[in-house]
Amino acid sequence: MSEAPCDLLVVGAGAAGLTAALTAAERGARVLVLTKGHAPDSSSMHAQGGIAGAVGDDDTAALHAVDTERAGRELCRPSAVKVLTEEGPERVRELVALGVPFDPELSLEGGHSRRRVSSVEGAATGWAVTSVLGRLAARTEGIATREATTALGLWIDGGRCLGVVTPGGPIAARATILAMGGAAALWARSTNPVGQIGDAIAIAHAAGAAVADLEFMQFHPTVLAGSRLLLTEALRGDGATLLDANGDRFVDELAPRDEVARAIVRKGRAWLDLRAIDRSRFPGLMVEIEKAGFDPATEPIPVSPAAHYTIGGVVTDLVGRTDIPGLFAAGESAATGVHGANRLASNSLLECLVFGRRAALAALDEPAAPVRPETPPLSAATPVAAHPAAPAPPRERTASQELREQVWREAGVMRDPADLADLAGSPDVVAALVARFALARSESRGVHYRIDAPTADPAFEGHFVLRPGQDLKLEHWT
Repeated sequence: MSEAPCDLLVVGAGAAGLTAALTAAERGARVLVLTKGHAPDSSSMHAQGGIAGAVGDDDTAALHAVDTERAGRELCRPSAVKVLTEEGPERVRELVALGVPFDPELSLEGGHSRRRVSSVEGAATGWAVTSVLGRLAARTEGIATREATTALGLWIDGGRCLGVVTPGGPIAARATILAMGGAAALWARSTNPVGQIGDAIAIAHAAGAAVADLEFMQFHPTVLAGSRLLLTEALRGDGATLLDANGDRFVDELAPRDEVARAIVRKGRAWLDLRAIDRSRFPGLMVEIEKAGFDPATEPIPVSPAAHYTIGGVVTDLVGRTDIPGLFAAGESAATGVHGANRLASNSLLECLVFGRRAALAALDEPAAPVRPETPPLSAATPVAAHPAAPAPPRERTASQELREQVWREAGVMRDPADLADLAGSPDVVAALVARFALARSESRGVHYRIDAPTADPAFEGHFVLRPGQDLKLEHWT
C-alpha cells in the first residue's frame, strides 16, 4: 500500500519553502518538506544584505514599486510588483514578531531611492531568517522534513501533478510547491551552494510546464576574488568604493548591479575599499574576509562578478500556480515577472516570503489527489515495471567543472552569439535553455548583455516563454 499523500509537498527548505510550509501548517495541513542536502544549507541561508520593504517613515509601497520597475528595465510585471511591494511590509513585521534580530537602522542598497533594507548584522540576514523559520518549522506539528532527498522528477498522471519522484520512489501529495532555488551554480563563478543548478527548471520543463526569462541571470558585482564569498551591496551603501588597478574610482557604486558588474568586467580587475566605512556594522563578514587572508582595515579587497540570482524559472501566476494542475512554484524557482530584466537588490528574500505564503494558501485549495492504492512507492528492490502507474526514477543531474566553465565562458556577464550557439548544443537541459533564450533576445536589457546588440530594443519588451510543443514566444504580462 502507498503511504497516505500529504496535503502539501514542499521541495526546498529555504525562505520560500519554509514560509510555504509554515503557512500551510498553521491552517491544519499535513506538510512534508524535502531538501536535496541538509535543511540549513540553502541559497536563502547565504543571502547577506537583507530584505527590502517599505517599513521606514519616509517610504511607501509605491516608491518601492517605482525602484523595482526602474531596475527591471521596462520588463517587470506590474501586478506582481504591486503584490510584492504592498504585502512586503507585513511579511517583514511578521519576522520581527518571530524574533528575527534586525539591525536598528535600515540599509541602503543599489537602485533604492530610500533606506529600506532590513538586515541582521549588516550581512547575516539570510542565516538569521532561515534559522528562525527553520526552528519554528521543526517544532510545528504537521511539518515533517526529509533531508538528503533529491527530487528527480515530477509524478504526472492524467495531466496532473501527484507529487515527485525520488531515488526511493514517488512521494504523493495533494499539491506540490517547487521552492528549490535557482541555477547560478551552473556558472563557474557563483555565490550559490554547489547544488543550485536549476533542478526545478529541469524537472518542470520535462513534465510539460512552461518556463520563462532564462536569459536573465543576475551577476553580483562584488564577490571576493577566487571564492564565493559575497561582499554585500550594503557595504557600498555605507560608502565603500570600487577602485581600479590605479586606485581610482570608475563606477557609481550604487548603480544597478548589471551596470556595476559590466564596469568591473571592462576594467578586468577591481578592488572594494572598506577602509573608510564603519566595518563594525558587518562583524561576521569582516571575520570571513580576514579568514580569506585579507585585512579590510588596511587594504582594498579584490572582487569580481559571480552568478548570483536566477531571474527566470517556472512560469506561475500571482499565487504560484503553474500550468500543470497541482503544481506550484515560489521563490527563485518561479518566474512571476516581478524582477523584469534585473532584480532590485534585496527583493529576493521578500519575494520568498510574499509568494511562498501565497503559493501555500492557493495550494491548500487543490482537490484531493487520486492516488491509486495499488501503486506503492518504488524502492531499489522494486521493479519499475511492476507498477506502471508510478513513474520510473530518472537519473540525478550533475554539473561538471567543465560544464560550469563553459557556461561561465559562453553565457557570462557579456555574451557573444557565437558562444551562445555553442552552448545551445549542451547536453545539459538548463544550460541549453539558457543559451536558447539568450539567442532569442537579440538586444541588451538588464542583466542580459549581447556584445553584438549593446542597446535595448523596444521590440523585445516582453517575456520569452517556452511552452510544450511550441517555439519560444514573446509574451506580454500585465
